[in-house]
Amino acid sequence: MTPTVLDFGLLAVMLISGVLAMVRGFMREILSIASWVIAAIVTLYGYSRVLPYVKQYVHQDLLATGIAVGGLFLLTLLIVSLFTVKISDLVLDSRIGALDRTLGFLFGLARGLVVMVVAFLFFTWLVPAKTEPDWVKNARSRPILQSTGDWIKSVLPDDPENAILQRLRKPRGDEQQTPAPETTPNPAPTPQPGRTDRGNNPSLANTNTPDEKTYKRNDRAGFNQLIESTRAAQQ
Repeated sequence: MTPTVLDFGLLAVMLISGVLAMVRGFMREILSIASWVIAAIVTLYGYSRVLPYVKQYVHQDLLATGIAVGGLFLLTLLIVSLFTVKISDLVLDSRIGALDRTLGFLFGLARGLVVMVVAFLFFTWLVPAKTEPDWVKNARSRPILQSTGDWIKSVLPDDPENAILQRLRKPRGDEQQTPAPETTPNPAPTPQPGRTDRGNNPSLANTNTPDEKTYKRNDRAGFNQLIESTRAAQQ
């Protein structure tokens, strides 16, 4: 099986990426990726705070969201890149500069492979297998690209684009708050037989029940009898 255009293309992309990474150095390549990741994280969690200021001048929601996301991402990327360039230059000028360039070349080869794998996945998704050209079907690098692509797809989360879109469509400041539970008034206490609530009803404060009236008559009779017996004893 002779090499095809896909094989030569893969080799060329990997070599170009490796040489560029060797010139830049491994540390700069890693910090460059870190800058993009930091900018993406800051944009994802911070654009909702910038969006209200943009909406003061741009009244279209979609356009305002695009300006807020793009502006915050580019600004963060620019600021972080200023620091990463300084750090990578210090590493290249140090004693480990040669090692940094060697690691950069290896990193560039791996990056070129990933780029070709992604391109291969898009190609196989757009073009049916029956209509693929011979330089893709008969390529020696096809099994490597296919297996690497399957591994990348297994690592990625399910439906990542919808998760990102839902996050962008629902800023944290605009999310609906959970409504507080409704409070119902306490029911009035059920009156018990033989008991009146005089403290709450002033009209009943001075009323007496029959038992209370009987109790007071008995007390008066007892007091009168005690007074009469005391007088008789004194006489």
